[in-house]
Amino acid sequence: MSKVSIIIPTYNEADSILSCIDSLKQQTIPIEIIVVDDGSTDDTVKKVRQHQDITLIKQRHLGPGSARNKGAKKARGKILVFVDADMTFDTKYIQKLIEPIIKNKAKGTFAKEELVSNWEQPLARFWNYQQGIATNRRIPPHHPNQAKVFRAILKTEFNRVEGFSPIGYTDDWTLSAKLGYLAQAAPGATCYHHNPDTFVKIWQQAKWIGKRRYKLQILGKLIALCRASLPVSLIIALIKSIKFKKSGFFVFKLYYDLAIFVSIIESFFTSNHAK
Repeated sequence: MSKVSIIIPTYNEADSILSCIDSLKQQTIPIEIIVVDDGSTDDTVKKVRQHQDITLIKQRHLGPGSARNKGAKKARGKILVFVDADMTFDTKYIQKLIEPIIKNKAKGTFAKEELVSNWEQPLARFWNYQQGIATNRRIPPHHPNQAKVFRAILKTEFNRVEGFSPIGYTDDWTLSAKLGYLAQAAPGATCYHHNPDTFVKIWQQAKWIGKRRYKLQILGKLIALCRASLPVSLIIALIKSIKFKKSGFFVFKLYYDLAIFVSIIESFFTSNHAK
């Protein structure tokens, strides 16, 4: 029985899934890899099947929270690790990520050393700028040593609260809320995340973000709608373009906010929060 089970939710990840799997297979400790395909319409499943030693589970398109829960039910490891299909990893990533758990210093962990793998691409950099980060880090260096998003957790703890609530973009925050505590930083765990670097990917990701559940419900949606409206977007785009000294960010910001705006409008007519 593997001590660690890696669960990867996928949805149309044919371009990145093999790099993710290959990187995981270079880890310094034994792991079980489980891919849960969330109704992909591209060649994701076909590519995963190239690896016969990987457990592949398929479901209709319900979102990553649901996919992670399904993978956890099949996992044989005592520790669950959740990664995205567009991530790659330092060879000691899993070893370092679970070390605080093995040493009984934490029940769940996350990695502060999460870097952008395609930083050379202008749109990938603009994605970070949109998040308020001017460097190639997905998580700022001054970030606290606790976080809402768990990358690794004891399976007993995960099962105790019945996993994630499949609510859409922020479903990975729900585990922390149900557990009543935050994930602890795992020193030395380094991974690389692929930021959206084409206008198609930016549109898809931004629309998914716009579908998220808002704290103030309808009022929250209206506030977000206002922030993404053209007049406000123009002002923020101009300010940030000057701040980052990147004129191209102006177009990026208008496009990103348009996707958010459209997504929020659509959300008034549908309850589907899946990507």
